[in-house]
Amino acid sequence: MPTIDYVALDAEAVRASIELANTATIADLSKPTPCRAWTLYGLLAHMATQHYGFAAAARGDAEPETWKLRDLGDDPVKAYVESAEQVLDAFAQPGVVDRTFELAEFGAAFPGAQAISFHFIDYVVHSWDVAKSLGTTVSFSPAVLEAAQGVAQVVPSGDIRQVPGTPFAVDIPWSGNDPLDGIIAYLGRSPSWPN
Repeated sequence: MPTIDYVALDAEAVRASIELANTATIADLSKPTPCRAWTLYGLLAHMATQHYGFAAAARGDAEPETWKLRDLGDDPVKAYVESAEQVLDAFAQPGVVDRTFELAEFGAAFPGAQAISFHFIDYVVHSWDVAKSLGTTVSFSPAVLEAAQGVAQVVPSGDIRQVPGTPFAVDIPWSGNDPLDGIIAYLGRSPSWPN
């Protein structure tokens, strides 16, 4: 079975989020998103925090406060892009997939490749969230979609998805041909959001 290059796939997902964020205006930051109770600003702040947390974990210097929600300051889009560049750089370092990532937010340590797969699935989904909030779409290569389907399928389902603070809601019944919509629905978002 071939090894999946989560670093390259994650980079594609993160770059998609950067492209989308760069189109956001100040007015857009107050728009709702498919993420419960988050405006676009709140979503970008969450995403930036995750980028810094995973980047620190990749370097081996993550502290619990690294995962505290960040303020994006006077230029939220610029702050988001800077956070994304941090994680792209951290994941691009030699041997990163062979390291152990201490992920305080998960309360455990994980092999590098597995940890990067967690970040990867988040940024496929969060890029979709940002696109929906902005009233546009996002597309990914077939390789990203195939890998994302595989990662999504190992996300625990059932009652754990109903616990407050869980990253994914209960899966939504879906039938169709769009693989991204299938991933989104399985991870608890309605492909037809906001309807």
